[in-house]
Amino acid sequence: MKVSDVFSYAFSAIKLRKFRSGLTTLGVVIGIAAIVALLSISQGLQGTITEQLQTGFATDTLIVSSGGGFGIGAGGAMGAADSGFNLLVNDTQPIDEIEHVSISMAIIQKVCYIKSGERELIVNVVGVDFYKYADIYSNTFVAESGDIPLNPENKTVVIGKRVSDPWKNETIFSKVDDTVEVIWTNATMLPPKNKTHTGNVAAVLKEIGGFGIGPSDSNVYIPISQAQSFFGTDECDMIIVKLENDDDATIESVSEAIKEAFSDQVSVTSSTAVLNIVSNIFSTVEVFLAGIAAISLLVAGIGIMNIMIVSLMERTREIGILKALGMKGRTVLLIFLSEAVIVGLMGAVIGIASGWVLANIVARIFSGGGFMQAGNQAAAAGGMTITPVLTPTVFLGAFAFGIIVSVIFSLYPAWRASRLKPVDALRYE
Repeated sequence: MKVSDVFSYAFSAIKLRKFRSGLTTLGVVIGIAAIVALLSISQGLQGTITEQLQTGFATDTLIVSSGGGFGIGAGGAMGAADSGFNLLVNDTQPIDEIEHVSISMAIIQKVCYIKSGERELIVNVVGVDFYKYADIYSNTFVAESGDIPLNPENKTVVIGKRVSDPWKNETIFSKVDDTVEVIWTNATMLPPKNKTHTGNVAAVLKEIGGFGIGPSDSNVYIPISQAQSFFGTDECDMIIVKLENDDDATIESVSEAIKEAFSDQVSVTSSTAVLNIVSNIFSTVEVFLAGIAAISLLVAGIGIMNIMIVSLMERTREIGILKALGMKGRTVLLIFLSEAVIVGLMGAVIGIASGWVLANIVARIFSGGGFMQAGNQAAAAGGMTITPVLTPTVFLGAFAFGIIVSVIFSLYPAWRASRLKPVDALRYE
């Protein structure tokens, strides 16, 4: 019997039992759709986060913080963790003397209120050297309106796009040439005391959209000298070090030299290391999600086996007649396996399409988020957009998995059908 005849007969058997075959195919569709949807969303989320991290990080930079490392602060900014050792603003001097270091810069940051007119927002106020900061983050620390002064006066303030337009509805909180008040609560004093710094907005940054160590849409920037005076401290949260290049050897040698210079009392983290960690985390998550989705496909496989066995019992006399007419056992085996291949093929195709549609619907629903700006008024969120990604690996893997599972769980029923004796089959009621 020709292969084409085997598949034709198998397809006719499937059409004859449409409802049962449809339920069998539905099981495969659900499993494949779950795999495709979960992995597509995961790939899209990984791509979005990686892109935003690359926007917020410069790969040729190192982050030096107190021995405990650094953590997430307000507005997505990062700061030094608590440690017995404290970095000072002047600690950039020994770092600048290390070979392959291009420039280093201290950062002081505190959570404050910013007031413009009668409106207030909670923001992350960052004290930086504007000249060095613009050099390190030349692609993101860029003014959309106004000019960033490289030798700023102490009253100079630069604000992120989300501080200027926090609600994204053209209701401007502050713009260039406006006067704003920065209010900081000094909790080290008893009772706590509010300090106020009045500054003039010199520039509004272009929208960045990323998050990380670098410039942020939700930050307010003041000169480092003013930050020292306003916050009453020479301690800095971290030191950003720009290297001559981003070679692994350079990163490793400078990292070791910085640790040695501070007697191993600091942590040195490279931006590339952070990106690698994120990629590794997502790889683990993808395997976990694929495993969960595969469980549903295995359940579908058990359903296929069950239905094939029932089909075998119903078609026992049919098989007996075919074998009595001279059909060989391996042909019967091929017919049953062909039915499984067709079911798996249809389930995989429909499942991939359904999973892709589902992934786009879910991504559209859950895209957004972001940070909340507080005060007397709530601010709207603005966030990242997730674009599902269906890679060739996921597409081909889901396609093959659907067919393979269908065939594997059909082997036993097909083998039983091929072993039926014609006389016994014809006597079956």
